Amino acid sequence: MDLAVYILKRIVVSILTLLLVAAITFFLMNAIPGSPFMTEKSTPEQIALANAKYGLDKPVPVQFLNYLGNLAHGDMGVSLKMQQGTSVSKILFGQGKFILSIKLGLLALFFAVLIGIPLGVVSAYFRGKWIDSILRVVTTLGIAMPGFVVATLMLFQFAVALHWLPVQSDSLETPASYVMPVICLALNPLCRIVKLTRTSMLDSINQDYIRTARAKGLKTKLILFKHALRNSLIPVITYLGPLTAGIITGALVVEQIFHIPGLGNYFVTSILNRDYPVIMGTTILLAVLIIFMNLVVDIAYKFVDPRINITKKRGR
Repeated sequence: MDLAVYILKRIVVSILTLLLVAAITFFLMNAIPGSPFMTEKSTPEQIALANAKYGLDKPVPVQFLNYLGNLAHGDMGVSLKMQQGTSVSKILFGQGKFILSIKLGLLALFFAVLIGIPLGVVSAYFRGKWIDSILRVVTTLGIAMPGFVVATLMLFQFAVALHWLPVQSDSLETPASYVMPVICLALNPLCRIVKLTRTSMLDSINQDYIRTARAKGLKTKLILFKHALRNSLIPVITYLGPLTAGIITGALVVEQIFHIPGLGNYFVTSILNRDYPVIMGTTILLAVLIIFMNLVVDIAYKFVDPRINITKKRGR
């Protein structure tokens, strides 16, 4: 019952947050002077007719209410410029842009978690030894290096110099085309997960219940992976919420460098072209993803550590 009430409250807050994001994006977008129909050859009469056709001649608050009304019925509008007349829903989902970004992001996330958590445990277990020192240096460099630098170095070394991997990943049609984009996307979060896991493990290892387990003669592996790691995963899970949304939707640089026609690449193009419905549709989609992942993380707390009362967590 407590879990159901908590989820209901979070859903209400999520809806309000989504409305706030939509309002801020819509009004800021319309505050910029100009029109998506403005070109070197367009006349004021042609711009006025186009604005009237798509309802852009109405006051901005009226436009926003109309947009919310259409959105409530599943209508995200149509593209004004990039693919004029094409439904935004079809652009985002029907053409596979969102699916492509999801596929790439989930692979990068899986890679980061699968390698990051064990390396964090190893670093904590061998604290102060050469393995720990190497891991700390590598993870610091991984966090400090921007994604475009990693992508450029990998392209030069593995695609241009060695010819091991394709220069352009295009639509990610072959396994080899995934290698560089996934590594570039996963490197930074992987290094952060290693550091988070290491810090949490060191804190857990020094707790009284770990000393008690050692005094009882339990094996080191059992102590690390059953007792210490379980509590150490809580801050990692906290990070996984925004990380999942960010790694899926924040692949802008990677998608551009490797020529991947995903959502991030298309989002920037829509901003440059002032394609208002596409901007709104993409922003709302990203906001829904982030809000949903944060909700999943909050619920996951209860299953990782049943002692946590989520109805009282963070004063909610």
